[in-house]
Amino acid sequence: MTVNELTSPDLSQTPDVTGERADLLAMLATHRHFLRFTTRDLTDEQAARRTTVSELCLGGLIKHVTAVERNWANFILEGPSAMGDFTAMTEADLAQWADGFRLLPGETLAGVLADYAEVARRVDDLVATLPDLGATRPLPKAPWFHDSAWSVRRVLMHIIAETAQHAGHADIIRESLDGAKSMG
Repeated sequence: MTVNELTSPDLSQTPDVTGERADLLAMLATHRHFLRFTTRDLTDEQAARRTTVSELCLGGLIKHVTAVERNWANFILEGPSAMGDFTAMTEADLAQWADGFRLLPGETLAGVLADYAEVARRVDDLVATLPDLGATRPLPKAPWFHDSAWSVRRVLMHIIAETAQHAGHADIIRESLDGAKSMG
């Protein structure tokens, strides 16, 4: 799929699931679509451009949401060790984290979209095949976690919420870039 073909969520690739799993996957697919749709018809330079006082750019948001899905999928499978101890982050770790919000030299919009599509397929397959959405894992150490554990269901709802929030950010960035909107 090319950036120019992003017109509606493609639910045909979603594994044959029903009920709650189908609902979660459909909601995630919708918000992924709106996020990706903000990048339609852009060059790499446009995808890397900051259009507000924020450090965010469209290519960086795609990278960040890809990392969010990848990290939480690893958490579901491996537990908190997959994410590390956020309270022990070094300056180098923080700089690397900040780079996850930017399209860096040598990176392309097509490349980050392809990576996002691959991670999305992995997460969709995981949702379809996990034996129990109620299974819990202890959360990694981080100052923003107030609970001690999350269920797989809660992790998926977090991924959906984060994707929706960043799709809104992306819409503002895109409209500031060239006036294009995702909706309306």
